[in-house]
Amino acid sequence: MLKRNILQKNYTVNRRFYQLKLPLNIDCIIPDNDSVHLLSQFVEEMDLEDLYSTYSRIRENQATPRQMLKIILYSYMNHIYSSRAMETACHRDINFMYLLENSPVPDHSTFARFRSIHFAPCANRILAEMSDSLYDIGEISGDAIFIDGTKIEACANKYTFVWKKAVTKNQARLLIKLADFVAECEELYGIKLVYRNSVKMKHVKRLRKKLYAIKHEENIEFVHGCGKRKTPLQRSIENLEEYLNKLKEYTQKIHICGKRNSYSKTDSDATFMRMKEDAMGNGQLKAGYNVQHGVDSEYITWLTVGPQPTDTTTLIPFLKDMESYLKFKYKKIVADAGYESEENYVYLKANGQLSFIKPSNYEISKTRKYKNDISRIENMEYNEDEDFYICRNDKKLIVSNVIKRKSKTGYISEKTIYTCEDCSNCQYKGSCIKGNNFKTPLEERVKKLETSKIFNKQRKDDLERILSNEGCELRMNRSIQAEGSFGELKQDMGFRRFLCKGKQNVLAESILLAMAHNINKLHNKIQSGRTGTHLFPLKESA
Repeated sequence: MLKRNILQKNYTVNRRFYQLKLPLNIDCIIPDNDSVHLLSQFVEEMDLEDLYSTYSRIRENQATPRQMLKIILYSYMNHIYSSRAMETACHRDINFMYLLENSPVPDHSTFARFRSIHFAPCANRILAEMSDSLYDIGEISGDAIFIDGTKIEACANKYTFVWKKAVTKNQARLLIKLADFVAECEELYGIKLVYRNSVKMKHVKRLRKKLYAIKHEENIEFVHGCGKRKTPLQRSIENLEEYLNKLKEYTQKIHICGKRNSYSKTDSDATFMRMKEDAMGNGQLKAGYNVQHGVDSEYITWLTVGPQPTDTTTLIPFLKDMESYLKFKYKKIVADAGYESEENYVYLKANGQLSFIKPSNYEISKTRKYKNDISRIENMEYNEDEDFYICRNDKKLIVSNVIKRKSKTGYISEKTIYTCEDCSNCQYKGSCIKGNNFKTPLEERVKKLETSKIFNKQRKDDLERILSNEGCELRMNRSIQAEGSFGELKQDMGFRRFLCKGKQNVLAESILLAMAHNINKLHNKIQSGRTGTHLFPLKESA
């Protein structure tokens, strides 16, 4: 039997009797109800002018931007996030070949460049295009949006943290050292720089210039290495240069932090925050991003990515960003207790939107301990006509002062302070006045309350809305749809850590995930006959 040589690069040379089989059209092999057909049709109908504008020219015989978007979205739909894995899938998977339409397979670096250079600058507009298309076909209600957030780990090492507080302390110590160094040099070299013992940066720069002038005048050569003695001038100049470089480093780190408390050296846009996924189980901080999802009819209609460790300050930027892109405006905003604040209430009312936000004290207010706590303002009787509260001892708490407080976001709230008219010899004082004050004994202290009338009014109206039948249905759907989107993202799609670095690239990656989730959701609703449904109905009690 004649043996063929298999030790050669072209493996097709040794083919014997392979018969060419029909059909040659790949489209006929893929099932009619495969999601790849839906993806292709949906992307074909999208306006991708912004995506095409990121290219200076598009070469012939290569995958077009529309085909690249299809392939990356289908990769994310099938839990493929690596650019190298995308390239492999295009060589082996028949569905990817169908999307390529006989174009040559792009290199893995082409996929990476498309994601960061071409898709990232216009990611928001493409997501808005998808949401508007879903709204036009009746798959999105445009009435109520369910908002929730989660933290996803950044592509950064856990030990690359830079803390703003520590850098600020080191900078203050360095400035003290620098002031002492200037005084020492004045005495050592007979230079007068500082006036009235106030050292400024201009004095340090002037000292540096004078020290180098002395070096050139005296023609002093600097020495380096072991066994060579440095002159006092060389030591002074080297110390000064070291201080200035360190000061420049601290200033740069504080500038990168901005309003944040920390950042990662690997990804300077990532902030250290607490994650639920903690491998060590000790609450260790990790570099990550706060991803906000706005879900309507089980589709992610909008999302934002930010450095905020809490959700309270993310609501208003989220709504402003969404309204600047989408062609429709939501009337009802449904969120959990983490979004409750006076600023958010006031903004929603001024924007003509109804808030369905769960109060932060909603669950605890049902407990017996909360209801029996006489120190709380909620358990005191309020006289609205004369504006005073009545405590357990039937004493009046009247308005003593009105102050204004400014939040981190710049919002100014008006706080009213109520003070008890007489707390002497009160038998309930131990339970009514909380907190330790070692300077003033309990017998001399007076009960004071601080509250915001605007916040109380907004919370009361909001509570009435969420306790209605409509509010109960919306709150139930928020827990199913908004929290469910993160469950599908992290558990079903297995995405728990970003692959890209930088806020813009992370946002683009999040939007690709959201678009892939939406196509999968549309496919499942079509196949199960649930198209056009927006809310899950409340179950009636037996």
